[in-house]
Amino acid sequence: MLRLCSLDEIPDGDAIGVKTALGEVVLIRQGREVVAYRNECPHLGIELNFQPDVFLDTEHRYIQCANHGALFQIEDGLCVFGPCQGASLTPLSVQLIDNSVCLSPDHARKD
Repeated sequence: MLRLCSLDEIPDGDAIGVKTALGEVVLIRQGREVVAYRNECPHLGIELNFQPDVFLDTEHRYIQCANHGALFQIEDGLCVFGPCQGASLTPLSVQLIDNSVCLSPDHARKD
């Protein structure tokens, strides 16, 4: 397990980016649930954000690519609007252990 941050470092209903040896990971918190994705848009393979820790749309309903406005569902990373519609962000498997958000050893999320 690779510890990414404490749960308290992610504002509830918001997202942060955490740099790892695998690249930046986007962590989105909803209560005590956290989902994680690689910070990479499937359209151009570039980072989703321009500003640090700004990953969600203004209503905090979708992950938004700052480069071209694509919107991705938080729960599964599916693009529902934009040039990569139908594609998905790369999900990562995280676990909450003693209030720490940890990246699972195999990294790939299994839904």
